[in-house]
Amino acid sequence: MRRWRMMCMMLVVLMAVTTAFAQTESWKIDPAHSAAQFAVRHMGISTVRGQFQKLSGTVSYDAKDVSKSAVDVTIEAGSVDTRVEMRDNDLRSANFFDVQKYPTITFKSKKVEAAGEGKLKVTGDLTIHGVTKEVVLEVEGPTAAVKDPRGNLHMGASGTTKVNRKDFGVSGASAMVGDEVSITLDVELVKPAS
Repeated sequence: MRRWRMMCMMLVVLMAVTTAFAQTESWKIDPAHSAAQFAVRHMGISTVRGQFQKLSGTVSYDAKDVSKSAVDVTIEAGSVDTRVEMRDNDLRSANFFDVQKYPTITFKSKKVEAAGEGKLKVTGDLTIHGVTKEVVLEVEGPTAAVKDPRGNLHMGASGTTKVNRKDFGVSGASAMVGDEVSITLDVELVKPAS
């Protein structure tokens, strides 16, 4: 009888642990349907917008307890695109991103919090130009999951933050380019069918 109780208790504990792990789901960023965008003032009179064409990453998401969630994004700095080749080459150079020396921009979350209906606040380390600073992403989403014809699940989210580029050592063309940069990550997340 005692042995039977012990086995039952072990089974209950095992089921509880399995359920806890099952609530946190792993998703991959779909690069074809995601974008890392930025906006910065030019000479104080207009806003120049651009994006990085190549990004990847993973999101662990727990809808019941968002504090167990995590975000890890990698952006290829050399994929910068502002629709002007000469400007893009300058951005890739040592004047700005110095992509030969610092090929990636990364964001790794440290804390995820609920911030109202359908919103999250994600605090993490942003590394640009070899410099790491803590930033907060204000996130809309994630959306409800949608199943595609192949059975894969998709959901989306959008995160925004503002940084001072000089804090990251990106200090080229100081008189022409504003210091404050708005960053937006629009991501589609995919979880393959089991």
